[in-house]
Amino acid sequence: MATSAPHALRTPFLRNPTLSLSSKPTLSSVFPVSLSSRRRAAPRLVVVLSAAGLDAKPTVLVAEKLGEAGLDLLKEFANVDCSYNLSPEELCTKISLCDALIVRSGTKVSREVFESSGGRLKVVGRAGVGIDNVDLGAATEFGCLVVNAPTANTVAAAEHGIALLTAMARNVAQADASVKAGKWQRNKYVGVSLVGKTLAVMGFGKVGSEVARRAKGLGMHVIAHDPYAPADRARAIGVELVSFDEALASADFISLHMPLTPATSKVLNDETFAKMKKGVRIVNVARGGVIDEDALVRALDGGIVAQEGVAVEIAEAVVGALKGELAATAVNAPMVPAEVLTELKPYVVLAEKLGRLAVQLVAGGSGVKTVKVSYASARAPDDLDTRLLRAMITKGLIEPISDVFVNLVNADFTAKQRGLRITEERTVLDGSPESPLDSIQVQIANVESKFASAISESGEITVEGRVKDGVPHLTKVGSFEVDVSLEGSIILCRQVDQPGMIGTVGSILGEENVNVSFMSVGRIAPRKQAVMAIGVDDQPSKPALKRIGDVPAIEEFVFLKL
Repeated sequence: MATSAPHALRTPFLRNPTLSLSSKPTLSSVFPVSLSSRRRAAPRLVVVLSAAGLDAKPTVLVAEKLGEAGLDLLKEFANVDCSYNLSPEELCTKISLCDALIVRSGTKVSREVFESSGGRLKVVGRAGVGIDNVDLGAATEFGCLVVNAPTANTVAAAEHGIALLTAMARNVAQADASVKAGKWQRNKYVGVSLVGKTLAVMGFGKVGSEVARRAKGLGMHVIAHDPYAPADRARAIGVELVSFDEALASADFISLHMPLTPATSKVLNDETFAKMKKGVRIVNVARGGVIDEDALVRALDGGIVAQEGVAVEIAEAVVGALKGELAATAVNAPMVPAEVLTELKPYVVLAEKLGRLAVQLVAGGSGVKTVKVSYASARAPDDLDTRLLRAMITKGLIEPISDVFVNLVNADFTAKQRGLRITEERTVLDGSPESPLDSIQVQIANVESKFASAISESGEITVEGRVKDGVPHLTKVGSFEVDVSLEGSIILCRQVDQPGMIGTVGSILGEENVNVSFMSVGRIAPRKQAVMAIGVDDQPSKPALKRIGDVPAIEEFVFLKL
Protein backbone atom coordinates (compact mmCIF):
# COMPACT_ATOMS: atom_id res chain seq x y z
CA MET A 1 0.00 0.00 0.00
CA ALA A 2 1.07 3.63 -0.53
CA THR A 3 0.57 6.94 1.39
CA SER A 4 0.81 10.66 0.13
CA ALA A 5 0.44 14.43 0.79
CA PRO A 6 -0.05 17.99 2.38
CA HIS A 7 6.57 -2.61 5.05
CA ALA A 8 22.24 -35.42 0.31
CA LEU A 9 20.16 -37.43 1.74
CA ARG A 10 21.70 -37.22 5.12
CA THR A 11 22.47 -40.30 7.15
CA PRO A 12 21.13 -39.81 10.69
CA PHE A 13 23.78 -39.67 13.38
CA LEU A 14 23.84 -42.75 15.57
CA ARG A 15 23.15 -42.16 19.22
CA ASN A 16 25.20 -44.62 21.26
CA PRO A 17 25.06 -44.57 25.04
CA THR A 18 28.14 -44.78 27.21
CA LEU A 19 28.92 -48.43 27.82
CA SER A 20 31.15 -49.54 30.65
CA LEU A 21 31.04 -51.92 33.55
CA SER A 22 29.36 -49.17 35.51
CA SER A 23 25.85 -47.88 34.84
CA LYS A 24 25.17 -45.13 32.29
CA PRO A 25 25.36 -41.64 33.85
CA THR A 26 22.14 -39.70 33.81
CA LEU A 27 21.75 -36.25 32.31
CA SER A 28 21.29 -34.67 35.73
CA SER A 29 24.46 -36.27 37.05
CA VAL A 30 26.61 -34.83 34.27
CA PHE A 31 24.90 -31.53 33.49
CA PRO A 32 23.86 -29.76 36.72
CA VAL A 33 20.45 -28.48 35.69
CA SER A 34 16.96 -29.03 36.99
CA LEU A 35 14.64 -30.85 34.62
CA SER A 36 10.96 -30.06 34.31
CA SER A 37 8.58 -32.92 34.96
CA ARG A 38 6.79 -31.98 31.74
CA ARG A 39 8.91 -33.45 29.00
CA ARG A 40 8.84 -31.88 25.57
CA ALA A 41 9.45 -33.79 22.40
CA ALA A 42 13.18 -34.04 21.87
CA PRO A 43 14.59 -31.94 19.04
CA ARG A 44 15.87 -34.15 16.25
CA LEU A 45 18.46 -33.76 13.56
CA VAL A 46 17.80 -31.38 10.71
CA VAL A 47 17.35 -34.35 8.44
CA VAL A 48 15.73 -37.63 9.37
CA LEU A 49 13.54 -39.29 6.83
CA SER A 50 9.95 -40.10 7.59
CA ALA A 51 9.11 -42.44 10.43
CA ALA A 52 8.49 -45.28 8.01
CA GLY A 53 12.24 -45.72 7.53
CA LEU A 54 15.16 -44.72 5.36
CA ASP A 55 13.55 -45.91 2.13
CA ALA A 56 10.31 -43.97 2.61
CA LYS A 57 9.80 -40.56 1.08
CA PRO A 58 9.53 -37.60 3.45
CA THR A 59 6.19 -35.82 3.63
CA VAL A 60 5.87 -32.11 2.89
CA LEU A 61 2.76 -30.24 4.01
CA VAL A 62 1.99 -27.23 1.80
CA ALA A 63 -0.37 -25.13 3.90
CA GLU A 64 -0.85 -22.24 1.46
CA LYS A 65 -1.00 -22.06 -2.33
CA LEU A 66 2.31 -22.64 -4.09
CA GLY A 67 3.11 -22.40 -7.80
CA GLU A 68 2.95 -25.57 -9.87
CA ALA A 69 6.66 -25.42 -10.69
CA GLY A 70 7.48 -25.57 -6.99
CA LEU A 71 5.00 -28.38 -6.35
CA ASP A 72 6.44 -30.40 -9.23
CA LEU A 73 9.94 -30.04 -7.80
CA LEU A 74 8.74 -31.17 -4.37
CA LYS A 75 6.89 -34.18 -5.79
CA GLU A 76 10.10 -35.51 -7.35
CA PHE A 77 11.53 -35.97 -3.87
CA ALA A 78 8.69 -36.16 -1.37
CA ASN A 79 5.05 -36.96 -0.76
CA VAL A 80 3.25 -33.63 -0.99
CA ASP A 81 0.09 -32.87 0.98
CA CYS A 82 -1.59 -29.63 -0.16
CA SER A 83 -4.00 -28.70 2.63
CA TYR A 84 -5.01 -25.05 2.59
CA ASN A 85 -6.88 -22.88 5.10
CA LEU A 86 -6.09 -25.12 8.06
CA SER A 87 -7.14 -23.90 11.47
CA PRO A 88 -4.40 -23.81 14.14
CA GLU A 89 -5.90 -26.96 15.68
CA GLU A 90 -5.98 -28.77 12.32
CA LEU A 91 -2.36 -27.77 11.61
CA CYS A 92 -1.22 -29.10 14.98
CA THR A 93 -3.04 -32.37 14.36
CA LYS A 94 -1.58 -32.84 10.87
CA ILE A 95 1.99 -31.75 11.57
CA SER A 96 3.00 -34.91 13.45
CA LEU A 97 2.85 -36.76 10.12
CA CYS A 98 5.04 -34.28 8.25
CA ASP A 99 8.78 -33.77 7.79
CA ALA A 100 8.50 -30.31 6.24
CA LEU A 101 6.00 -27.46 6.17
CA ILE A 102 5.67 -24.71 3.58
CA VAL A 103 3.67 -21.56 4.35
CA ARG A 104 3.25 -18.02 3.13
CA SER A 105 2.35 -15.17 5.47
CA GLY A 106 -1.16 -16.32 6.42
CA THR A 107 -0.22 -19.36 8.52
CA LYS A 108 1.15 -18.95 12.02
CA VAL A 109 3.82 -21.53 12.80
CA SER A 110 3.72 -21.29 16.57
CA ARG A 111 5.48 -23.13 19.39
CA GLU A 112 2.42 -25.38 19.61
CA VAL A 113 3.06 -26.52 16.04
CA PHE A 114 6.63 -27.56 16.86
CA GLU A 115 5.53 -29.28 20.07
CA SER A 116 2.75 -31.11 18.20
CA SER A 117 5.20 -32.37 15.56
CA GLY A 118 6.70 -34.78 18.09
CA GLY A 119 10.18 -33.95 16.80
CA ARG A 120 9.44 -35.05 13.23
CA LEU A 121 9.29 -31.59 11.62
CA LYS A 122 12.74 -30.86 10.18
CA VAL A 123 12.26 -27.77 8.03
CA VAL A 124 9.79 -24.91 7.71
CA GLY A 125 9.84 -23.09 4.39
CA ARG A 126 8.45 -19.55 4.18
CA ALA A 127 7.50 -18.82 0.56
CA GLY A 128 8.54 -15.19 0.69
CA VAL A 129 10.87 -12.97 2.66
CA GLY A 130 9.31 -12.17 6.04
CA ILE A 131 9.47 -14.79 8.76
CA ASP A 132 7.55 -12.98 11.52
CA ASN A 133 4.78 -15.64 11.34
CA VAL A 134 7.26 -18.36 12.40
CA ASP A 135 8.35 -18.78 16.04
CA LEU A 136 12.11 -18.87 15.39
CA GLY A 137 12.95 -19.48 19.04
CA ALA A 138 10.78 -22.60 19.16
CA ALA A 139 12.12 -23.78 15.79
CA THR A 140 15.68 -23.48 17.03
CA GLU A 141 14.87 -25.21 20.32
CA PHE A 142 13.33 -28.15 18.48
CA GLY A 143 16.17 -28.38 15.96
CA CYS A 144 13.99 -27.37 13.00
CA LEU A 145 15.58 -25.42 10.16
CA VAL A 146 13.69 -22.37 8.88
CA VAL A 147 14.31 -21.20 5.31
CA ASN A 148 12.79 -18.42 3.27
CA ALA A 149 12.79 -17.29 -0.36
CA PRO A 150 14.27 -13.81 -0.35
CA THR A 151 15.30 -13.59 -3.99
CA ALA A 152 12.47 -15.06 -6.06
CA ASN A 153 10.19 -12.06 -5.62
CA THR A 154 12.91 -9.42 -5.43
CA VAL A 155 12.39 -7.84 -8.84
CA ALA A 156 8.61 -8.15 -8.62
CA ALA A 157 8.61 -6.45 -5.21
CA ALA A 158 10.94 -3.72 -6.43
CA GLU A 159 8.82 -3.05 -9.51
CA HIS A 160 5.71 -2.99 -7.34
CA GLY A 161 7.38 -0.42 -5.10
CA ILE A 162 8.27 1.78 -8.07
CA ALA A 163 4.70 1.40 -9.41
CA LEU A 164 3.32 2.62 -6.09
CA LEU A 165 5.86 5.44 -6.00
CA THR A 166 4.94 6.78 -9.44
CA ALA A 167 1.21 6.22 -8.95
CA MET A 168 1.33 8.10 -5.66
CA ALA A 169 3.38 10.97 -7.09
CA ARG A 170 0.86 11.45 -9.91
CA ASN A 171 -2.31 10.64 -7.95
CA VAL A 172 -3.24 7.84 -10.36
CA ALA A 173 -5.70 6.09 -8.05
CA GLN A 174 -7.52 9.27 -7.11
CA ALA A 175 -7.69 10.53 -10.69
CA ASP A 176 -9.02 7.14 -11.85
CA ALA A 177 -11.75 7.21 -9.21
CA SER A 178 -12.60 10.79 -10.15
CA VAL A 179 -12.96 10.01 -13.86
CA LYS A 180 -15.09 6.95 -13.12
CA ALA A 181 -17.34 9.22 -11.05
CA GLY A 182 -17.86 11.38 -14.16
CA LYS A 183 -15.57 14.21 -13.07
CA TRP A 184 -12.64 15.86 -14.83
CA GLN A 185 -10.37 17.48 -12.22
CA ARG A 186 -7.12 17.59 -14.13
CA ASN A 187 -5.47 20.36 -12.17
CA LYS A 188 -6.34 18.76 -8.82
CA TYR A 189 -4.54 15.51 -9.62
CA VAL A 190 -1.47 16.71 -11.53
CA GLY A 191 0.77 15.57 -8.67
CA VAL A 192 4.52 16.12 -8.46
CA SER A 193 7.56 15.18 -10.54
CA LEU A 194 10.01 12.57 -9.25
CA VAL A 195 13.02 14.15 -10.98
CA GLY A 196 15.33 15.74 -8.45
CA LYS A 197 13.33 14.53 -5.45
CA THR A 198 15.09 12.69 -2.60
CA LEU A 199 14.08 9.08 -2.00
CA ALA A 200 15.09 7.50 1.31
CA VAL A 201 15.26 3.70 1.05
CA MET A 202 14.85 2.30 4.55
CA GLY A 203 16.36 -1.17 4.43
CA PHE A 204 19.00 -1.63 1.73
CA GLY A 205 18.72 -5.36 1.15
CA LYS A 206 17.85 -7.13 -2.09
CA VAL A 207 14.53 -5.36 -2.70
CA GLY A 208 15.67 -2.00 -1.35
CA SER A 209 18.75 -1.93 -3.58
CA GLU A 210 16.69 -2.85 -6.65
CA VAL A 211 14.23 -0.04 -5.86
CA ALA A 212 17.20 2.33 -5.56
CA ARG A 213 18.53 1.30 -8.99
CA ARG A 214 15.18 2.00 -10.63
CA ALA A 215 14.65 5.27 -8.76
CA LYS A 216 18.05 6.48 -9.97
CA GLY A 217 16.86 5.82 -13.50
CA LEU A 218 13.88 8.08 -12.84
CA GLY A 219 16.22 10.94 -11.96
CA MET A 220 15.77 10.78 -8.19
CA HIS A 221 18.46 11.47 -5.61
CA VAL A 222 18.62 8.27 -3.55
CA ILE A 223 19.84 7.90 0.01
CA ALA A 224 19.50 4.81 2.18
CA HIS A 225 19.61 3.70 5.77
CA ASP A 226 20.58 0.17 6.75
CA PRO A 227 22.99 -0.53 9.65
CA TYR A 228 24.08 -3.80 8.01
CA ALA A 229 24.54 -2.68 4.39
CA PRO A 230 28.13 -2.36 3.09
CA ALA A 231 28.95 1.17 1.97
CA ASP A 232 30.82 -0.02 -1.12
CA ARG A 233 27.72 -1.80 -2.46
CA ALA A 234 25.67 1.37 -1.99
CA ARG A 235 28.32 3.52 -3.67
CA ALA A 236 28.45 1.14 -6.62
CA ILE A 237 24.92 2.17 -7.61
CA GLY A 238 25.26 5.78 -6.61
CA VAL A 239 23.49 5.62 -3.26
CA GLU A 240 24.64 7.35 -0.09
CA LEU A 241 24.20 5.54 3.23
CA VAL A 242 23.03 7.92 5.96
CA SER A 243 21.78 7.75 9.54
CA PHE A 244 18.16 6.95 10.35
CA ASP A 245 17.36 10.51 11.46
CA GLU A 246 19.12 12.05 8.44
CA ALA A 247 17.14 9.83 6.09
CA LEU A 248 13.86 10.91 7.67
CA ALA A 249 14.71 14.59 7.66
CA SER A 250 15.96 14.70 4.05
CA ALA A 251 13.40 12.60 2.23
CA ASP A 252 10.64 13.75 -0.09
CA PHE A 253 9.68 10.10 -0.53
CA ILE A 254 10.34 7.19 1.84
CA SER A 255 10.30 3.58 0.68
CA LEU A 256 10.18 0.94 3.44
CA HIS A 257 11.94 -2.40 2.94
CA MET A 258 12.92 -3.61 6.40
CA PRO A 259 11.75 -6.89 8.00
CA LEU A 260 9.32 -6.84 10.90
CA THR A 261 11.33 -7.51 14.06
CA PRO A 262 11.05 -6.27 17.64
CA ALA A 263 13.48 -3.50 16.67
CA THR A 264 11.48 -2.37 13.62
CA SER A 265 7.96 -2.81 14.99
CA LYS A 266 6.22 0.59 14.77
CA VAL A 267 9.53 2.21 13.88
CA LEU A 268 7.50 4.95 12.17
CA ASN A 269 5.67 6.52 15.10
CA ASP A 270 4.81 9.94 16.49
CA GLU A 271 8.45 10.67 17.27
CA THR A 272 9.77 9.70 13.84
CA PHE A 273 6.93 11.33 11.91
CA ALA A 274 7.78 14.60 13.67
CA LYS A 275 11.28 14.45 12.12
CA MET A 276 9.99 14.25 8.54
CA LYS A 277 9.41 17.02 5.99
CA LYS A 278 5.89 18.35 5.64
CA GLY A 279 4.14 16.52 2.80
CA VAL A 280 6.49 13.52 2.74
CA ARG A 281 5.15 10.55 0.81
CA ILE A 282 5.64 7.00 2.16
CA VAL A 283 5.58 3.73 0.23
CA ASN A 284 5.43 0.61 2.38
CA VAL A 285 6.25 -2.60 0.54
CA ALA A 286 7.55 -4.20 3.73
CA ARG A 287 5.29 -5.12 6.65
CA GLY A 288 2.32 -3.16 7.92
CA GLY A 289 3.62 -3.57 11.48
CA VAL A 290 6.61 -1.27 10.89
CA ILE A 291 4.19 1.69 10.97
CA ASP A 292 2.20 2.78 14.01
CA GLU A 293 -1.13 3.23 12.25
CA ASP A 294 -2.59 5.49 14.94
CA ALA A 295 0.47 7.72 14.67
CA LEU A 296 0.10 7.67 10.87
CA VAL A 297 -3.47 8.97 11.12
CA ARG A 298 -2.24 11.79 13.32
CA ALA A 299 0.56 12.57 10.83
CA LEU A 300 -1.93 12.60 7.95
CA ASP A 301 -4.27 14.89 9.86
CA GLY A 302 -1.35 17.17 10.70
CA GLY A 303 -0.23 17.42 7.07
CA ILE A 304 3.12 15.69 7.71
CA VAL A 305 2.32 12.68 5.49
CA ALA A 306 0.39 12.98 2.21
CA GLN A 307 -0.90 9.31 1.34
CA GLU A 308 0.24 5.69 1.94
CA GLY A 309 0.06 3.54 -0.50
CA VAL A 310 8.24 -17.54 -4.82
CA ALA A 311 7.46 -21.12 -5.36
CA VAL A 312 10.59 -22.65 -7.00
CA GLU A 313 13.07 -21.04 -4.63
CA ILE A 314 11.35 -22.21 -1.45
CA ALA A 315 10.81 -25.71 -2.87
CA GLU A 316 14.53 -25.99 -3.64
CA ALA A 317 15.42 -24.80 -0.13
CA VAL A 318 13.06 -27.31 1.54
CA VAL A 319 14.23 -30.24 -0.59
CA GLY A 320 17.86 -29.29 0.05
CA ALA A 321 17.28 -29.19 3.79
CA LEU A 322 15.55 -32.58 3.75
CA LYS A 323 18.58 -33.95 1.90
CA GLY A 324 20.85 -32.65 4.65
CA GLU A 325 22.10 -29.60 2.79
CA LEU A 326 22.28 -26.27 4.61
CA ALA A 327 20.30 -23.81 2.50
CA ALA A 328 21.80 -20.42 1.79
CA THR A 329 18.47 -18.94 2.91
CA ALA A 330 18.38 -20.60 6.32
CA VAL A 331 17.08 -18.15 8.90
CA ASN A 332 17.89 -19.80 12.23
CA ALA A 333 21.22 -21.50 11.53
CA PRO A 334 24.67 -20.14 10.66
CA MET A 335 25.40 -20.39 6.98
CA VAL A 336 28.34 -22.59 6.05
CA PRO A 337 29.24 -22.45 2.33
CA ALA A 338 29.14 -25.74 0.44
CA GLU A 339 32.88 -25.71 -0.26
CA VAL A 340 33.61 -25.24 3.45
CA LEU A 341 31.28 -28.12 4.35
CA THR A 342 33.10 -30.39 1.92
CA GLU A 343 36.51 -29.42 3.26
CA LEU A 344 35.48 -29.77 6.91
CA LYS A 345 33.62 -33.07 6.52
CA PRO A 346 36.25 -35.38 8.14
CA TYR A 347 36.90 -32.78 10.85
CA VAL A 348 33.18 -32.66 11.61
CA VAL A 349 33.30 -36.41 12.30
CA LEU A 350 36.44 -35.95 14.41
CA ALA A 351 34.83 -33.14 16.43
CA GLU A 352 31.75 -35.17 17.34
CA LYS A 353 33.76 -38.24 18.31
CA LEU A 354 36.12 -36.24 20.50
CA GLY A 355 33.07 -34.82 22.28
CA ARG A 356 31.68 -38.34 22.77
CA LEU A 357 34.98 -39.63 24.13
CA ALA A 358 35.47 -36.71 26.50
CA VAL A 359 32.02 -36.89 28.13
CA GLN A 360 32.25 -40.68 28.57
CA LEU A 361 35.45 -40.18 30.53
CA VAL A 362 33.61 -38.06 33.13
CA ALA A 363 32.88 -39.93 36.34
CA GLY A 364 29.20 -40.05 37.31
CA GLY A 365 28.25 -37.35 39.77
CA SER A 366 30.60 -34.77 38.27
CA GLY A 367 28.92 -31.84 36.57
CA VAL A 368 30.15 -30.76 33.14
CA LYS A 369 30.07 -26.98 33.20
CA THR A 370 33.12 -25.78 31.30
CA VAL A 371 34.58 -27.13 28.06
CA LYS A 372 37.49 -25.64 26.15
CA VAL A 373 38.08 -26.47 22.50
CA SER A 374 41.47 -25.70 20.96
CA TYR A 375 42.04 -25.66 17.22
CA ALA A 376 45.57 -25.81 15.80
CA SER A 377 45.81 -24.58 12.22
CA ALA A 378 48.18 -22.88 9.82
CA ARG A 379 45.31 -20.74 8.58
CA ALA A 380 44.57 -17.28 9.85
CA PRO A 381 41.70 -17.17 12.39
CA ASP A 382 39.45 -15.33 9.94
CA ASP A 383 39.90 -18.16 7.41
CA LEU A 384 38.64 -20.88 9.74
CA ASP A 385 34.90 -21.07 10.44
CA THR A 386 34.50 -23.25 13.55
CA ARG A 387 30.73 -22.94 14.11
CA LEU A 388 29.98 -26.32 12.58
CA LEU A 389 32.81 -27.97 14.52
CA ARG A 390 31.59 -26.45 17.79
CA ALA A 391 28.08 -27.69 17.08
CA MET A 392 29.34 -31.24 16.50
CA ILE A 393 31.45 -31.19 19.68
CA THR A 394 28.31 -30.08 21.53
CA LYS A 395 26.43 -32.93 19.90
CA GLY A 396 29.08 -35.40 21.04
CA LEU A 397 29.07 -34.04 24.59
CA ILE A 398 25.29 -34.11 25.08
CA GLU A 399 23.82 -36.97 23.07
CA PRO A 400 25.56 -39.93 24.78
CA ILE A 401 24.07 -38.99 28.16
CA SER A 402 20.64 -37.72 27.14
CA ASP A 403 17.75 -38.33 24.74
CA VAL A 404 18.23 -34.99 22.99
CA PHE A 405 19.18 -34.84 19.33
CA VAL A 406 21.61 -32.01 18.62
CA ASN A 407 22.36 -30.37 15.28
CA LEU A 408 23.69 -27.13 13.85
CA VAL A 409 20.34 -25.44 14.38
CA ASN A 410 19.94 -26.08 18.11
CA ALA A 411 23.49 -26.81 19.35
CA ASP A 412 24.19 -23.45 21.00
CA PHE A 413 20.66 -23.27 22.42
CA THR A 414 20.89 -26.80 23.85
CA ALA A 415 24.29 -26.13 25.44
CA LYS A 416 23.06 -22.92 27.04
CA GLN A 417 19.89 -24.63 28.28
CA ARG A 418 22.03 -27.23 30.08
CA GLY A 419 24.44 -24.76 31.62
CA LEU A 420 27.29 -25.91 29.39
CA ARG A 421 29.83 -23.19 28.56
CA ILE A 422 32.06 -23.90 25.59
CA THR A 423 35.01 -21.63 24.88
CA GLU A 424 37.23 -21.80 21.83
CA GLU A 425 40.85 -20.86 21.23
CA ARG A 426 43.02 -21.09 18.15
CA THR A 427 46.72 -21.72 17.79
CA VAL A 428 48.24 -20.49 14.54
CA LEU A 429 50.95 -22.86 13.30
CA ASP A 430 53.73 -22.31 10.81
CA GLY A 431 53.42 -24.19 7.57
CA SER A 432 51.08 -24.58 4.63
CA PRO A 433 47.43 -23.63 5.14
CA GLU A 434 46.34 -26.23 2.59
CA SER A 435 44.64 -28.29 5.30
CA PRO A 436 42.08 -26.40 7.41
CA LEU A 437 43.16 -27.96 10.71
CA ASP A 438 46.12 -29.75 12.21
CA SER A 439 44.36 -30.91 15.38
CA ILE A 440 41.36 -30.41 17.66
CA GLN A 441 41.64 -30.69 21.44
CA VAL A 442 38.69 -30.96 23.83
CA GLN A 443 39.15 -30.32 27.56
CA ILE A 444 36.57 -30.66 30.34
CA ALA A 445 37.50 -28.75 33.49
CA ASN A 446 36.57 -29.26 37.16
CA VAL A 447 35.41 -32.87 36.86
CA GLU A 448 36.54 -36.27 38.03
CA SER A 449 37.38 -38.96 35.49
CA LYS A 450 36.58 -42.65 35.45
CA PHE A 451 39.97 -43.05 33.71
CA ALA A 452 42.49 -41.09 35.76
CA SER A 453 45.10 -41.09 32.99
CA ALA A 454 42.79 -38.89 30.90
CA ILE A 455 43.51 -36.01 33.29
CA SER A 456 46.24 -33.82 31.85
CA GLU A 457 48.95 -32.09 33.87
CA SER A 458 46.78 -28.95 33.95
CA GLY A 459 43.96 -30.93 35.62
CA GLU A 460 41.37 -31.29 32.81
CA ILE A 461 40.06 -34.35 31.03
CA THR A 462 41.88 -33.97 27.71
CA VAL A 463 41.44 -35.71 24.37
CA GLU A 464 43.00 -34.61 21.12
CA GLY A 465 42.73 -35.82 17.56
CA ARG A 466 43.60 -35.12 13.96
CA VAL A 467 42.55 -36.29 10.52
CA LYS A 468 44.93 -38.63 8.67
CA ASP A 469 44.18 -39.57 5.07
CA GLY A 470 40.60 -38.47 5.57
CA VAL A 471 40.11 -40.62 8.70
CA PRO A 472 39.78 -39.15 12.22
CA HIS A 473 42.37 -40.39 14.74
CA LEU A 474 42.70 -40.07 18.51
CA THR A 475 46.24 -38.79 19.11
CA LYS A 476 46.29 -37.83 22.78
CA VAL A 477 44.62 -38.86 26.03
CA GLY A 478 45.56 -36.82 29.07
CA SER A 479 49.34 -36.44 28.79
CA PHE A 480 49.81 -39.67 26.80
CA GLU A 481 50.41 -39.65 23.05
CA VAL A 482 48.48 -42.38 21.21
CA ASP A 483 47.43 -43.01 17.63
CA VAL A 484 44.22 -44.93 17.06
CA SER A 485 41.61 -44.65 14.33
CA LEU A 486 38.27 -43.42 15.64
CA GLU A 487 36.23 -46.18 14.05
CA GLY A 488 34.12 -48.62 16.00
CA SER A 489 34.85 -48.32 19.74
CA ILE A 490 37.90 -47.92 21.94
CA ILE A 491 39.37 -49.58 25.01
CA LEU A 492 41.83 -47.46 26.97
CA CYS A 493 44.16 -49.22 29.42
CA ARG A 494 46.76 -47.74 31.75
CA GLN A 495 49.41 -50.36 32.36
CA VAL A 496 52.91 -51.01 33.52
CA ASP A 497 55.04 -50.86 30.37
CA GLN A 498 56.36 -54.40 30.02
CA PRO A 499 56.68 -57.01 27.26
CA GLY A 500 53.67 -59.09 26.26
CA MET A 501 50.90 -56.65 27.14
CA ILE A 502 49.65 -56.19 23.59
CA GLY A 503 49.58 -59.95 23.09
CA THR A 504 47.82 -60.58 26.41
CA VAL A 505 44.99 -58.16 25.77
CA GLY A 506 44.79 -59.14 22.09
CA SER A 507 44.43 -62.80 23.05
CA ILE A 508 41.55 -62.07 25.44
CA LEU A 509 39.70 -60.16 22.74
CA GLY A 510 40.48 -62.84 20.13
CA GLU A 511 39.05 -65.55 22.35
CA GLU A 512 35.86 -63.46 22.58
CA ASN A 513 35.78 -63.12 18.75
CA VAL A 514 36.24 -59.34 19.04
CA ASN A 515 38.20 -57.97 16.10
CA VAL A 516 40.96 -55.45 16.86
CA SER A 517 41.13 -52.76 14.18
CA PHE A 518 43.97 -50.68 15.62
CA MET A 519 46.27 -50.60 18.62
CA SER A 520 48.63 -47.94 19.89
CA VAL A 521 50.73 -47.51 23.04
CA GLY A 522 51.86 -44.19 24.46
CA ARG A 523 54.30 -44.21 27.34
CA ILE A 524 56.15 -41.81 29.61
CA ALA A 525 59.42 -43.76 29.43
CA PRO A 526 60.46 -47.43 28.90
CA ARG A 527 59.32 -49.74 31.71
CA LYS A 528 57.23 -46.96 33.26
CA GLN A 529 53.51 -46.27 32.89
CA ALA A 530 51.89 -46.48 29.46
CA VAL A 531 48.42 -46.04 27.97
CA MET A 532 47.26 -48.58 25.41
CA ALA A 533 44.47 -47.53 23.05
CA ILE A 534 42.72 -50.39 21.30
CA GLY A 535 40.22 -49.93 18.50
CA VAL A 536 37.62 -52.72 18.34
CA ASP A 537 34.90 -53.42 15.78
CA ASP A 538 32.55 -55.10 18.23
CA GLN A 539 31.41 -54.65 21.79
CA PRO A 540 33.30 -56.95 24.16
CA SER A 541 31.23 -58.81 26.70
CA LYS A 542 31.37 -57.82 30.36
CA PRO A 543 33.31 -61.00 31.24
CA ALA A 544 35.89 -60.13 28.55
CA LEU A 545 36.28 -56.62 29.91
CA LYS A 546 36.61 -58.02 33.41
CA ARG A 547 39.39 -60.35 32.23
CA ILE A 548 41.25 -57.37 30.79
CA GLY A 549 40.85 -55.52 34.08
CA ASP A 550 42.16 -58.53 35.99
CA VAL A 551 45.50 -58.57 34.12
CA PRO A 552 47.99 -57.71 36.92
CA ALA A 553 49.92 -55.10 34.95
CA ILE A 554 46.75 -53.18 34.00
CA GLU A 555 46.07 -50.46 36.56
CA GLU A 556 42.83 -49.07 35.06
CA PHE A 557 40.80 -49.36 31.89
CA VAL A 558 37.65 -48.00 30.29
CA PHE A 559 35.51 -48.98 27.30
CA LEU A 560 34.22 -46.09 25.20
CA LYS A 561 31.44 -46.44 22.65
CA LEU A 562 31.68 -44.22 19.57
